[in-house]
Amino acid sequence: MKKAFTSEQRQKKIQSYGHAYATLVRGLKKFPKAMWKFKPFEKDWSVHELIAHIADSEANSYIRCRRFIAEPGSAVLGYDGDKWASHLHYHAQSIADALQLFKWLRRRSYLLIKDLPDSVWTNTVNHSENGVMTMDDWLAIYEAHIPEHLVQMQGVYKAWKEKQRRAKSR
Repeated sequence: MKKAFTSEQRQKKIQSYGHAYATLVRGLKKFPKAMWKFKPFEKDWSVHELIAHIADSEANSYIRCRRFIAEPGSAVLGYDGDKWASHLHYHAQSIADALQLFKWLRRRSYLLIKDLPDSVWTNTVNHSENGVMTMDDWLAIYEAHIPEHLVQMQGVYKAWKEKQRRAKSR
C-alpha cells in the first residue's frame, strides 16, 4: 500500500474523514427505509447490513488507529465481513445503535488524529491481510469507506426501484 500524503493532502483527507457521519446520514436520507433490508441477490448486502458493517468496521478502525500511534510495528487483524454479517446477525441489529456507535467512534478518532505531527503518519502496523501499512494507508482506506458504501447503497436502491417497477407492470 504505502500511501504518502503531503501535509495539505492529509489535512483534506482528515477533514473529510471527520465529516463522515454527516455524509452518511445525509446519504441515507436518499433511501426509503422500506428498502433498507432489501438484497438484490442473496450474496449482496442490504443497506441495513451495510450500516451494521460500518459500525463494526469503525470499531476495528478505532483500535487500528491507536495501534499506529501507541504501538507502531504491532500486528492488526483483518476480518471476514461476510461472516460478521451472517454470524453477528446484522439484520437483527439496531440501526440507530449502529449509527450512534459509528458517530462516536469516528469522532473520537478524528479528534485524536487531527493535530498529529507529520512524523506519526509514517508509523506502520502489520495487517494480517494487507501486510505492512502506514497510517496514511489507514487514513486513505477509512476516509473513502463511507463514500464507497454510499455508492454501494445507491446500487441496492436502484435494484429495489427496478423490482418495484417490474411488480407494478405485472
